[in-house]
Amino acid sequence: MEECLICSRIEDIKAGNNPYLVAELETGYIVIGDHQYFKGYTLFLCKEHVSELHLLDPMFKAKYLVEMSEVAEAVQRAFGADKMNYELLGNGDAHLHWHLFPRRLSEPNPRHPVWWTNREEMYADEVRPTEDELAELKRVLQEELKRMGVVQ
Repeated sequence: MEECLICSRIEDIKAGNNPYLVAELETGYIVIGDHQYFKGYTLFLCKEHVSELHLLDPMFKAKYLVEMSEVAEAVQRAFGADKMNYELLGNGDAHLHWHLFPRRLSEPNPRHPVWWTNREEMYADEVRPTEDELAELKRVLQEELKRMGVVQ
């Protein structure tokens, strides 16, 4: 069986070795995306290893969806997005995880889906956050999550 990338990242979080961690919630982990073509790109990783929403216990699923929505709201506020894009795909990594993309009207193609962006641009080394940029992204999002009462 192939190793799950999301489970590996969660194990890194638990071991204190994931520098992208923003916060832990009841149902998942908030992490800044490895690439920041869309500034503020954040993921919400489910604590349960399942491939589909309908496989979650109904109470856990309800809480997971509420927490994802709160994280998305915090991302929008923290990073000044004009619109949020929500993606729950799982074709590549079959472990529930939301991609939360802050979108801005000032982008080259604000009406196109994020996946229409040229992969070489979206995943270029130039859009990987530096250590200082990552710290600032995390700080801004953590402050908004606290202000909203999502985290302490």
